[in-house]
Amino acid sequence: MRFVVSTSELSKKLSQISGVISSNTVLPILEDFLFDIKEGKMKIFATDMETSMSTEVAVEAKEDGKIAIPARILLDTLKTLPEQPLTFSFDEANFAVEIKSATGKYKLAGENPEDFPKIPTIEDASEVEIPSEILGKAIANSLFATSNDELRPAMTGVFFQMETTGINFVATDASKLVKYARKDISIDTPASFIVPKKALQLVKGSLPTQETRVSISYNNTNAFFTFNETQLICRLVDAKYPDYNAVIPAENNNILELNRVDFLNTLKRISIFSNKTTYQCILNIAGNELKVSSQDLDFSNEAFEKMDCNYNGDDIEIAFNARFLIEMLGILNTDEVHLELSTPARAGILVPADQEEGESLLMLVMPVMVS
Repeated sequence: MRFVVSTSELSKKLSQISGVISSNTVLPILEDFLFDIKEGKMKIFATDMETSMSTEVAVEAKEDGKIAIPARILLDTLKTLPEQPLTFSFDEANFAVEIKSATGKYKLAGENPEDFPKIPTIEDASEVEIPSEILGKAIANSLFATSNDELRPAMTGVFFQMETTGINFVATDASKLVKYARKDISIDTPASFIVPKKALQLVKGSLPTQETRVSISYNNTNAFFTFNETQLICRLVDAKYPDYNAVIPAENNNILELNRVDFLNTLKRISIFSNKTTYQCILNIAGNELKVSSQDLDFSNEAFEKMDCNYNGDDIEIAFNARFLIEMLGILNTDEVHLELSTPARAGILVPADQEEGESLLMLVMPVMVS
C-alpha cells in the first residue's frame, strides 16, 4: 500500500491534532497517529482515550488502507523537510513503513491499525452551531478560571449552560469565577454539560483564523466539536456543577472605575513585594483615590502606590490575591474596567466598562483576610 502527500500539508494537519497525544501512556498505540485512506482522502486520528481528534488531508492513492505510525518520530522528521511530495509505503502484513523524499529514504515500524481504540460516533445527540469567533472568545475568557483539583472534577472543566434565552460559559476554582454569557445564541431544548480543560485548549488552538461555524453535538457522555475538516470528541466530566449563582453577590453598590492597563501595571509592581504564599494586595478606596499596597514581613518588603479613579460608594479597605486580579485584567481587552464591591468579606466583581451587544462577561474574585 502506498500514498503520496504534501510535506507541508501533512505537517500542518498532524501538528493540529498532536496535542491530544499523551507522553505518559501505558498503551504504546496511543502514541501513534492512525492513517485511514479511503477514496483518495486520508483521515488522521489521535486519541488519549478521553479526547480524540481527527482531520483530513488530500493524498494520491490507488487503494484504501490503514496504518498506525508513531507520532513523535514522524513529526520530528516532517519538521526538518522542505515542501515536496512524500511517498509513504507500508506493508499490511508486518506494518513496516517506508517514507521516500526527493533526497532520502526513512524506515520505521508502524503498528496494527486494528489495535487503535475505536473513536466514539455521534448517537442520540443534540446540536448547536456557534461562530468560531464567539466560541474562541468564550474559551479564552473562561478557561483560565478552571481548577486543577482532581478531587473536585466538576471544576476542572467549563460549564456549558444552554438555555432558550442564551448560552452561559462558566468556570471556577472556588477562588475565582468567570461567567461569559451570549444572548445571541439559543437552543430549543435547554441542556448543560461540563467540557474538560484539555479538550477546550485543543479546540481553541485549532480554530481557524477565518470566520467559520462550529457545530457542537452532545449527548449524555460526549461532546463533538466539528469545523472545516477537523473534529474533536471528548468525554464529558461526569459531575454536577456547583450552584455558581449562589456565590455572585446580588448587590455590589460600591463601584470603582479604573483604567485597565494602569491598574494591571500597578498590581504587577505591587505584587513583587507581596508575600509569596498569599500574594495579598490591599485596596484602600476613599473618595476618588485608590491606594494599593502590599508587604512581606518575612523579608521586610513593602510597596505602596496611589491611583486616580472614579468611585461611587462608601470608603472601603479590601484585600485580594494580586495574581488573580492580574490574570483577569490580562484577559480583558477594554480600556476601562469596573470593580464592584460590597463589603471586605464579600466577593468583588470585575467587569469590562464596554461590552458588545448580546454578550456579558463577569469575573468574580474572592477576597482574602487583611493581615
